[in-house]
Amino acid sequence: GSNGAFELRLQGPDAASFSVSPSRLTGTGAVQVLVKDPQHRGLRAGSRDDCGGSLPTTLGTPGNCCSIATVTIQLPRHQRPQPQVRQSTYRLQVLENSPAGTVISSNITATDPDSADFGRITYRLLPETILDILCGECQQRGGAGAQRQLAGLRDPLGLLRHPAGPGWGGHDRLHLPRDHPAGRQRQRLRSSAVPTTSSSTRGRRTSASRSRPLDNDEPRHRQQPPALSSWNPGPSAPTSPSTPATGVLRSLGVLDREALGRALQGKVVVTVRVHDLGEPQLSSLVNVTITVEDVNDNAPVFLNKPYAFSVREGRAGTFVGSVEAEDADHTEVHHRISFQLGSSSSSFLLRSIRLGPGHYQGNLSLDPDVALDYDRLGPAHFNLTVRAENTGTGDALNVVSTTVYVQVLDVNDEPPTLEPASLQDVSVAEDAQPGLLTTLQASDLDTNHSLHFQELGLACYKGAGSAGHVCQDWFYLAPNGSVFLNSSQIDYEVCDLVTITLRVEDTRTEEGNPYSNNATLRILISDVNDNRPEFLRINDTFVVVPEVSPVDLPVAVVKARDADTESRGAITFTISKVVFLQDNGPNHTLSSVFKVVTAAEGDLYVGSIQVASNLDGSLKGRYQVTVEAQDGGTQSLSSLAVLDIFTVDQSYRVRLVFSTSVNEVQDNSDKIKAALTVATRATVYVAVIQSAADASQSRSS
Repeated sequence: GSNGAFELRLQGPDAASFSVSPSRLTGTGAVQVLVKDPQHRGLRAGSRDDCGGSLPTTLGTPGNCCSIATVTIQLPRHQRPQPQVRQSTYRLQVLENSPAGTVISSNITATDPDSADFGRITYRLLPETILDILCGECQQRGGAGAQRQLAGLRDPLGLLRHPAGPGWGGHDRLHLPRDHPAGRQRQRLRSSAVPTTSSSTRGRRTSASRSRPLDNDEPRHRQQPPALSSWNPGPSAPTSPSTPATGVLRSLGVLDREALGRALQGKVVVTVRVHDLGEPQLSSLVNVTITVEDVNDNAPVFLNKPYAFSVREGRAGTFVGSVEAEDADHTEVHHRISFQLGSSSSSFLLRSIRLGPGHYQGNLSLDPDVALDYDRLGPAHFNLTVRAENTGTGDALNVVSTTVYVQVLDVNDEPPTLEPASLQDVSVAEDAQPGLLTTLQASDLDTNHSLHFQELGLACYKGAGSAGHVCQDWFYLAPNGSVFLNSSQIDYEVCDLVTITLRVEDTRTEEGNPYSNNATLRILISDVNDNRPEFLRINDTFVVVPEVSPVDLPVAVVKARDADTESRGAITFTISKVVFLQDNGPNHTLSSVFKVVTAAEGDLYVGSIQVASNLDGSLKGRYQVTVEAQDGGTQSLSSLAVLDIFTVDQSYRVRLVFSTSVNEVQDNSDKIKAALTVATRATVYVAVIQSAADASQSRSS
């Protein structure tokens, strides 16, 4: 509250230059000291609260309720007073060739109104490379080397520096006279008068540079204009000595910057010696730098030719190889090289890379969208035209070209293919001997292939059905595609068709499928006449009654089969022999007693033995008939069967009449015979089965 309120006031030598704000506070608050008068020294600030106390007249000792703070305000450097020199210009003299430490002047002084360190003064001379001035004395730094000509070049300006830093001080001018009578000055050649660059175009001879020697000695020491007495051109400097007095350097011939080497950057340093004609004769050396400017007078040159690369097929975007070229010109504007491909190189890209000054590389690669296919390219190589072009200006040719040969390498990535023509059906006779049947063919677009045939399976057939595994060992497929008959036991009658499932493998395949599509080779086994007719077993007993057996009466039946096909399996029966075995008498060989009629029932052949002539009823016994079955092969085969036909008289004959047809009786003859055997308890033979009409006709005749 009111006990915490207090007033703020300023008091001191410079209190009138500032004000305090605010002038009254309660508790705690920020106090600002504001500038009223730009002139400043130091001040003290005091405060008084409202406790009833009062500020003392002088703010040296605080009262019971007062507090005093001393505030120091630093002024910026530019507002401080500058040192003051007694006079603005001093004219001093010094003898040339004076020794180091010679005092030139000792009464250059200055004053500064500031006190303590702010009033301390140091001295400097501009330019600082000539003289130093310390403690108010101007001393010579270089001794005999500080010659009179230095003072004649310009007026040194001495600045009196404030210790607080640069820009705070006063200055005087110190003049050293240009012409001093002491001694003679050695000549100096001002290299600053030599042009920094000069150039020579090929085929033209030009002035390289101009040097003007200067002798500051008085005329009585020069006697006549100075002349160049010797020169040192240095390495690779095709320039001639300068013309006396004028200092003109001329080239002896065509300047070639490239002959200087890149390290010199076209600079030729010529050392020139100039002497005067005084006594004693004095001389001076100077290095004249002549820069030979670069022009575009060199075309790019391909390195490491010829260029021959190879790239594997199917590698889109892959790196192929690099070409390199150099341009002897020294500057980048003239030796920068850009590589380009000819118009027929759409499958390739060429990227230029800087390897060094004037040395560039062109990296050749396949287009990322192009995958070369060796097997469909035709000639699997490219002759690319690569141009190297620099970007400089000038009359010289800046484009050269070379040929890059790119060989496309085959990658084994194509599957093999079986040749359909070699898969035609193969026929082999069943009596063929083991050996080569056929050779299968396959192809592969790849150049480095190695094809091997593989058998995947073998199947045996007879007719329309499977024949099981009977033919598994009959045939053999070799890796080179040769098919061999491996057995002499092949049999058409058990297997007439063999199929071999196979494929081809490329054992050198690097990428992709190494196998061909599966294929089937059919081997047709042809029949040969290698089977004799085979008689079926005869279980019946045949009898004949001579008295009632007319010609063509069937009295017996034989049956046979031949496993061979077509005509080779067709059977024809013949009666080869008839012998009558008499019961009580000798045997008689008879002819033309019986005949046989052949009929085919599918693959079964039936021979019906019939009466061929009237039989002798007086003969009692049996006829032994030999029947031959012969096939129809080129070299026919035959078989024999022997059957007995018994003769009986009519007393043993029983005639049965059936109400059914002849065919029905024939179909049930076995049942009829069995029933009669049971009924009569005798052996029953069926002599003949005929219709009632035929039977009546036989009896009447």
